[in-house]
Amino acid sequence: MSDPNAREFHAPPPPPAPEAAARRPTNLRIPAIVLFVLGVLILVAGIPKIVPGGIVTGIVVAITGLCLFGLSFVPLPPLTPDAPPPMSPVERITGIFYEPSEVFKNLRRHPRWLLALVIIAVFNIGYGVAFAQRVTPQRIVDYLTEKMAQTPFIPPEAVERAKTEQLEQLTNSVQRVQTAVKSICGLFILNVVLAALYLLAVLVFGGKINYWQSFVVMIYAALPVTVVQKALSLVILYIKSPDDIHPLRGQETLVQDNLGFLFSPADHPVLFVAASWIGVLSLYGLWLKATGVRYAGERVSNAAAWSSAILFWVLGLLLSLVLAALFPAFIS
Repeated sequence: MSDPNAREFHAPPPPPAPEAAARRPTNLRIPAIVLFVLGVLILVAGIPKIVPGGIVTGIVVAITGLCLFGLSFVPLPPLTPDAPPPMSPVERITGIFYEPSEVFKNLRRHPRWLLALVIIAVFNIGYGVAFAQRVTPQRIVDYLTEKMAQTPFIPPEAVERAKTEQLEQLTNSVQRVQTAVKSICGLFILNVVLAALYLLAVLVFGGKINYWQSFVVMIYAALPVTVVQKALSLVILYIKSPDDIHPLRGQETLVQDNLGFLFSPADHPVLFVAASWIGVLSLYGLWLKATGVRYAGERVSNAAAWSSAILFWVLGLLLSLVLAALFPAFIS
């Protein structure tokens, strides 16, 4: 017969399974809902032109909200007992320039990306604004519409409509703010897609990587390249005469660090684009992606990391060559 005064013994709960530890939630749903609602409001206001150009902006912002909401269901990588503490924002941003492998190792368990994305967006937007002011919106739009008119399958009425819309986007303050918003959202959506593609490639080549690990690789691999490229381009922008700056190609970069100088863009547009992909910054970005996949992934061999990076570098090159062959007028 049992003692009624004896305390009932309860065994301690078992430790959580590794799978449960991997299900770390993300705090993205509230921002996602806010962005989606904001996008819908801008879209609705854009239909009667209360917000000029708001239709496209609203769609882009709403899609960004939907992407964030979908990613809120993707678990973060597990925090193992031997995981290092997260680096400070300053350590991550500065360290990616001189010790990227250590930064990527830390990002493996702490995939924080917002600050790096904002810095990239600020450099892109800042250079774009400075470029438009220096080269002038009128010259940019005139050159763009001239090249559109040389393309046989673009009707003349579309060229005139594009000229009016582009000029308004570059001169109207509301439109310029929307351009900046679309730039940030577009940058985010692009990296969302690239991260998914890299994840699939790593799995194909026998590695293992969490989606958020792949995502931070895309962001942080682009950070040093963008900062160096845009900072140098800003310096060159104010050194060179505006008349010597290409109104279209110069919008991306003015840094001549590639083999594009070997070919004339007017005579050999495809060869010019191909050679432009072989440069210091492009190869630096390729190395950063391979390094990031190698050290931010769970189990990724050096061969799998480089195979994934080279695969998408080649695919990007092929896509650029196809566009150059279809629209050679825009290269010259």
